[in-house]
Amino acid sequence: MALNCGIVGLPNVGKSTIFSALSSAPAEAANYPFCTINPNVGVVNVPDDRLDRLAAIFKPQRTIPAAVEFVDIAGLVKGASKGEGLGNQFLSHIREVAVYAHVVRCFDDPDIVHVNNRVDPPSDMETIQVELALADLDTLARRRERAERTLKVQAPAEKKAAETVLAALARIGPLLEAGGAARNAPLSEEEAAAVYDCHFITMKPQLYVCNLDEEGMRTLASGGTPPYVEAVRKRAAAEGSEAVPICGKFEAELAGITDPEEKRAFLEELGLKEPGLSSLIRAAYRLLGLRTFFTAGADECRAWTIRAGDRAPRAAGTIHTDFERGFIKAEVYGCGDIFQYGTEAKIKEAGKYRVEGKDYVVQDGDVMFFKFNA
Repeated sequence: MALNCGIVGLPNVGKSTIFSALSSAPAEAANYPFCTINPNVGVVNVPDDRLDRLAAIFKPQRTIPAAVEFVDIAGLVKGASKGEGLGNQFLSHIREVAVYAHVVRCFDDPDIVHVNNRVDPPSDMETIQVELALADLDTLARRRERAERTLKVQAPAEKKAAETVLAALARIGPLLEAGGAARNAPLSEEEAAAVYDCHFITMKPQLYVCNLDEEGMRTLASGGTPPYVEAVRKRAAAEGSEAVPICGKFEAELAGITDPEEKRAFLEELGLKEPGLSSLIRAAYRLLGLRTFFTAGADECRAWTIRAGDRAPRAAGTIHTDFERGFIKAEVYGCGDIFQYGTEAKIKEAGKYRVEGKDYVVQDGDVMFFKFNA
């Protein structure tokens, strides 16, 4: 399972620069709006020091981290929901991702044009939110019309399903009309399932990315809070979301450094312990409720992505569908156990090596070996 995350925002807020840093791909970046028309896609390794530590213990022939797919979507502008700035095309790209990161410009630079000629994070955030809500309102209107037509049929099951859809839309509509998000509607499980086919953009999880300059990152590293970041965090908190600070320019330069010592020294210049992009990836994982388990051995150490609450057979199925279909049992220990005891033999001696069945809920950081019927 790969996390699919779209990068959205107004033009010239640093989306393509951040994307380039994420994927080290040559995403086109230029000082003018709409330079990104077709979305760039990059697959990024998920940083996880637990996998590195497992590899140091097992010394496998290969080490495979979990992956994140990032999609760089061109800048939205006011009126995008009505087609302004190629808006309809851009909105369609957002519908295809599982979560989106809204990049907000949090730096002043007279040499980089702002689409509204002033840096104002709350206003920028509102512009994007309103356009997404308006796009969802169009979707809602079409779905409501279809459900109302269905009410005219005689089949009781179809009429009941249509009534459920209309009840859900009645809860979502006022939120969108106020420029809010469909994800905040108090829907029952049945109602949420009934309108899943609408693929509302604002139903998707969202996080904010504060794109700072280096001075702003130094302020954060020293314990301060730049005013622009404070404004973004305030709105994110009100929405139950997160705000991740990143210096896109710095991260792009850092991505070009291959020597570990030089990279560490570069981070220390801004008082950072790790790249900001690592924080972004982990925040996206949290938003989607994703977890990681590992397989480890002399041939391969690998990180696998599952959803919180997945049971052992489902986890086995991420490796191969035959593993899930023929699941017998899973041999399990926590990665913390191998870090503490050093070998699987000593884990067994300590009574930490377990055998789990079909009802076992996989925990983040589990190291697993599956037995199955072929």
